[in-house]
Amino acid sequence: MSEELGEIFELAQDAMDKSMESFLKELSRLRTGRANLQLLDGVRIEYYGSATPLNQVAALNVADARMITIKPWEKGMLIEIEKGIVSSNLGLTPSNDGEMIRLPIPPLTGERRQDLVKQLGRLTEDSRVKVRNARRDANGMIKDLDGVSEDEQHRALKQMQEQTDDAIAKLEAEASKKEAEIMEF
Repeated sequence: MSEELGEIFELAQDAMDKSMESFLKELSRLRTGRANLQLLDGVRIEYYGSATPLNQVAALNVADARMITIKPWEKGMLIEIEKGIVSSNLGLTPSNDGEMIRLPIPPLTGERRQDLVKQLGRLTEDSRVKVRNARRDANGMIKDLDGVSEDEQHRALKQMQEQTDDAIAKLEAEASKKEAEIMEF
């Protein structure tokens, strides 16, 4: 295989890997009824005039399967942390005991589970589209290469399809794991 084809495969793989990373990040934000610190990744707290990630102003812990505890490094931050959690629209209600904030994770209803599965389906399809777009771009570059025989071009396109199928299979595997986690009672 020529050096140019190798670069095209590398670019396509990089784009597919980025799609997978993005997909996994989105998956971690889907609430499954279990305590997971990644639920709080998007929460920003007003700290000395700037929006600061929650994990930079407090110690976060998973106390048990349905409880997250948040212990701020400065007691004066308790109210700001509560405001940040409520305004982040996570659907979670913090309780403040003066020392730390407890964040109970309520069990999911059957209807909410179905909504989350639908949301998961949309995320999965969006990621599949990103992977296919990477394949389309790579195929276009392969076809535009000069000095490549038809046989070599055909083999390269077939190899690109295999690379795409592998990436989509990984997406599907992660999606089914997450769906099982969502549907678990």
